Amino acid sequence: MALTKKGSRLITVDSVVYRWRVRGRPTYAQALGDRPLTLAVEQADCKGGVLLVDLPQDHPSNWISGPPVPLRPSMVATITRKALSEGRRPGEPATAFRTTAPDVPQEPPTP
Repeated sequence: MALTKKGSRLITVDSVVYRWRVRGRPTYAQALGDRPLTLAVEQADCKGGVLLVDLPQDHPSNWISGPPVPLRPSMVATITRKALSEGRRPGEPATAFRTTAPDVPQEPPTP
């Protein structure tokens, strides 16, 4: 499984370029405020296994809650480093590597 380029962003973590994205439209359950939000990360230059991360926050386009906490590139870098320390090998073909997010500081949205 590979991430689409449309809607994804690039990030460099420890001199390796990764592509990451969150689903653009929420599922019906996520729109009603159900969690988790899933983040997908893969190495940009090769098609290896995808990292799927369950985040304990609402989808940005949910219908119920207030303004969501933004998912910042620094959070994605922290999550990617955690997955690498847990044994993820992004360049090797494999099934998706699923994990939960570490305790990443959640900053409230700025008005």
